[in-house]
Amino acid sequence: MSLEEMRKRIDEVDEEIVRLLAERIRQSQLIGREKQKNSKPVEDAAREEKVLSHIAAIARAEQVDEKEVQNVYRQIFKSSKSVQGVTVAFQGEFGAYSEEAIFQHFGYSVMAKPCESFDAVFRLVEQGAAAFGVVPVETSLEGSISRVYDLLLNSPLKVCGELDLQIVHCLIANQNAVLNTIKTVYSHPQALGQCRVFLRQLGCELISTYDTAGSVKMIKEQQILDGAAVASARAAGYYDMKILAGEIEDSPNNFTRFFVLAKNDAPPTGNDKTSIVFSVKHQSGALYAAIKEFADNKINLTRIESRPTRQKAWEYNFFLDFEGHHQDKVVKETLDRLEQRSFFLKILGSYPRSL
Repeated sequence: MSLEEMRKRIDEVDEEIVRLLAERIRQSQLIGREKQKNSKPVEDAAREEKVLSHIAAIARAEQVDEKEVQNVYRQIFKSSKSVQGVTVAFQGEFGAYSEEAIFQHFGYSVMAKPCESFDAVFRLVEQGAAAFGVVPVETSLEGSISRVYDLLLNSPLKVCGELDLQIVHCLIANQNAVLNTIKTVYSHPQALGQCRVFLRQLGCELISTYDTAGSVKMIKEQQILDGAAVASARAAGYYDMKILAGEIEDSPNNFTRFFVLAKNDAPPTGNDKTSIVFSVKHQSGALYAAIKEFADNKINLTRIESRPTRQKAWEYNFFLDFEGHHQDKVVKETLDRLEQRSFFLKILGSYPRSL
């Protein structure tokens, strides 16, 4: 066979490879629609490892380098996931910490959808306009985010995942700004509260806004040259702004816990948590008796918080997180007994524990 004939054969093989890749992408699009319909994440590490193992076996049989073939397939996975990209809603503007949490949990193949409010995030997922929502539920420095818990109480959505994100705040301004010219600092109240020491030393007026990244966007669009925002380094890069100071939070142990919301919660994995909300009779020992059900069954509680019912003065709902899945036999039996002691019990969802 001549050189030209060999090259022609390679061209034919390349054409066939491209046709097969196109077919694989079409199948990935169909899988993506099915995942979105069933509120499943794009990322499926177990499936990828299974495919890579299968491909390696074929490569060995064909006497080609299995590692090289697997590297090619990792690029194919990346392309396949990009066309599967489900929509995930979050509160804030592009560059917000919630968007960062989305990419940490799902990877970068999803389509992040910014919303002005937590209510809008819940609404988009409830209506099916987004397959998932990601919302902050508590911070290590400032405590719980009340509005999210109020929405969880009344929404049909389920918690299907959780993650912890370390929050590193920066002071961000327009490109020509310098630190001693800043007179006003804008950000979400939580972010301002997490940077009290630095901001007190700065001696600027503090103005609360609805979003960290939104504050960066505002001072850029309005050309506020003597103003700055507290937000992430990622927000500074997204809006092409200048970081005047980094790591300005009061404590390095600054984390935000996020819930992932969907129409269904997650199946058992053997390493799960469950979130519930319940209320008990307003009488001595009622809460103790309810909590004792978990202790008697050696179920570890990881969090409990009370919030007013807003129906009657001095009556409370209790939000509780514990280890285990609501489908586990011992958990199911415990919840059945708790329901008998409660005025009200709602399972918010079971989900894999964050690492």
